[in-house]
Amino acid sequence: MEKKRVAIIASKGTLDMAYPPLILASTAASMGWEVGIFFTFYGLDIMNKKKLARLKVAPLGNPAAPVPVPNILGAIPGMTAVATWMMRRMMKKQNMPPIPELLDLCRKWGVRLFACSTTMGVMSIRDEDLAEGAECAGAAAFLEYASKAQVTLFI
Repeated sequence: MEKKRVAIIASKGTLDMAYPPLILASTAASMGWEVGIFFTFYGLDIMNKKKLARLKVAPLGNPAAPVPVPNILGAIPGMTAVATWMMRRMMKKQNMPPIPELLDLCRKWGVRLFACSTTMGVMSIRDEDLAEGAECAGAAAFLEYASKAQVTLFI
């Protein structure tokens, strides 16, 4: 019997948007699925070792925030730091690992981590800027991988 495969596209690089692809990937891998995540555009920040531990949550225009913040308050200097602190605290309370640990878990489970080569060029990201385990790949390489997936998700 052929292994199930999931292909995930991570296109956003904020703290709150880093959790979904990594949670789904680590869960699928723990279930024995073959998993690949394609990090593109701002999602590539999740694979950028300079930015990985410093991902933030933007309170401005974020209606899904656990504590709704009127846009005028979200624009006050320092509110991004407050929103980020709140998110980290909430995740810790729920025993969720920080993003770098979740990424390590994905690597341990064998999740393939595709870094979009086009985005790397556009954003002047070098191979050495990428976190361990990232493979530089173009859209065609990921589409080939995704063409054999039973589940494809865009986050």
